[in-house]
Amino acid sequence: MSHQYKQALEGIRVLDISNLIAGPGISTNLADFGADVIKIEHPRMGDYLRNWGAKKDGVPLAWKIQARGKRLLAVDINKLEGQQIVKTLAAKADIMIENFRPGKIEQWGLGYDVLSAQNKKLILVRVTGWGQTGPYKERPGFGTLAESVSGFAHITGQPDGPPTLPPFGLADGVTALVGTYAAMMALYYRDTQDAPGQVIDLSIYEPFFSILGPQAIEYDQLGIVQERTGNRSPRGVPRNSYETADGRWVSISAAAGNLAFRVFKAIGREDMVDDPKYGSAANRLANGDEIDAIIAAWIKTRPLNEVLATFEAHQVPIAPIYDIAQIMQDPQYQARNTVCEVADEDFGVVKMANIPPRLSLTPGRIRHAGRTQIGHDTVQILKEAGFSDKEIHDLDARGIVKIGA
Repeated sequence: MSHQYKQALEGIRVLDISNLIAGPGISTNLADFGADVIKIEHPRMGDYLRNWGAKKDGVPLAWKIQARGKRLLAVDINKLEGQQIVKTLAAKADIMIENFRPGKIEQWGLGYDVLSAQNKKLILVRVTGWGQTGPYKERPGFGTLAESVSGFAHITGQPDGPPTLPPFGLADGVTALVGTYAAMMALYYRDTQDAPGQVIDLSIYEPFFSILGPQAIEYDQLGIVQERTGNRSPRGVPRNSYETADGRWVSISAAAGNLAFRVFKAIGREDMVDDPKYGSAANRLANGDEIDAIIAAWIKTRPLNEVLATFEAHQVPIAPIYDIAQIMQDPQYQARNTVCEVADEDFGVVKMANIPPRLSLTPGRIRHAGRTQIGHDTVQILKEAGFSDKEIHDLDARGIVKIGA
């Protein structure tokens, strides 16, 4: 008889007062694995993400992803009574997430000294552009700025083109992942060592900088400044994107070990395997332009299906470059349910990216898409916190909270 396991984070309470992508991304990850996430928004404006991106019938679609599985509470934290509500909820929370400028929650009377005095087990995740210390700490910070100062934009793009920024919240997404595992490490330490909670100081630029390869040590030891190389890698050949005869594109990553030799054989150039010019990784890197031109010419005369079949037969790492419409039709995505259907109160069912880590006993689950109504769960949450119906409606009437319709 099979045992029914709980979700991994069932029983964990998260209070999220952050906005936009990085901070709320942390609470989305926690909600996916069963945490009870209370997402606080401003009663009138809501989360800023509600006004970003495409809408259908006035409903923001990105919000459906970011607010999934969360309960929505509308509270004006700028007002004293709103601050008291946050303090009341923080007293019973395991994790709290904020992304205001350093010192802002202290101005509201919600600093960690105050919150931990009433709840010594609380873990506070503080997300800012630049961190809680340093000369830039007071500056506004967004993922775009992190993508710039981290060095990412400088190494991204064509050699004769401008530095290139990603067309989505890449640095924010990385920060959300790092923030999630930081919160889980703090939670593990707290619970296994019978220890108090702690503060997590999470900038956006540092997690992003940390994933950009060995640039720091290469500069420190060799004075190397990595430059833009398009889709080529500065560390190995062949690695690039190539256009097929039917106007599709593929990417190849075959710089490691003897993978390059498989490429040469796949395109009928066995002679290149024995040529000293291409025999070592260093020589291939030195002759990268020539190698790329040979591969590109072969691929350009053949349609996508033939290119894929030929390289796959030679066990060369290759993949087509997809747009989202092609992703939705791909059998690998379909077999693993990588794009999943989620229940939604506005559209019945919507599709979104599924939860990537696949835990065998305690898998994640998207309970529902983000609720559209600001303050959707205000009454329920405040009742749980001990507020009476009369108190809740009075707070609503004075604009301290908002009750969802």
